[in-house]
Amino acid sequence: MNPTDTAPVTPRLPYVDESAPDVAALASQIRADRGGRLPNLYRMLLHSPALAQGWLAFLTAVRQQSSLPPAIRELAILRVAILNRSQPEYDAHVAFALKEGLSQAKIDALPGWTDASAFDEQERAALKLADAMTLDVQVSDEAVADVVARFGAQQATELIITIAAYNMTTRFLEVLQIDQEAGRQAPRAG
Repeated sequence: MNPTDTAPVTPRLPYVDESAPDVAALASQIRADRGGRLPNLYRMLLHSPALAQGWLAFLTAVRQQSSLPPAIRELAILRVAILNRSQPEYDAHVAFALKEGLSQAKIDALPGWTDASAFDEQERAALKLADAMTLDVQVSDEAVADVVARFGAQQATELIITIAAYNMTTRFLEVLQIDQEAGRQAPRAG
């Protein structure tokens, strides 16, 4: 994304008042699970408490209960955010990626990763899969076989689920124009 291309957006639905009796307990649970914060994503999800609860459980498992190396997970999430032009998701995950050991140089190289020498073969396989799943939906036998060979069946499955989950997340954020919670600009895909 280019800073000159972005304009303030107005969410297409109002955020739910977290103190409303029908969502207060769930909002408190989300805050507890999210380090005391109630991200705008969850403030919007509270329009449907049952789905917000399911989303919380599912995405918590994806991010915290997977055997996938955390740096690979964050690399894939950032690539999906870039491809889907999701500023909020990109903003949210740069800090996570750095915390998980992904270098700023690799983050900066993500838009044009195919031409960058920063990535090892395992990272390149994950990025190729993220591109195929996000842009084409249909993924070649070769791409899947490469990921399975490099990660094993369990981690390959977890990588596929992570990419799918963050395609869902970025699309939800973008359709409802959920506000950014940080000021960083996501780069354009190269």
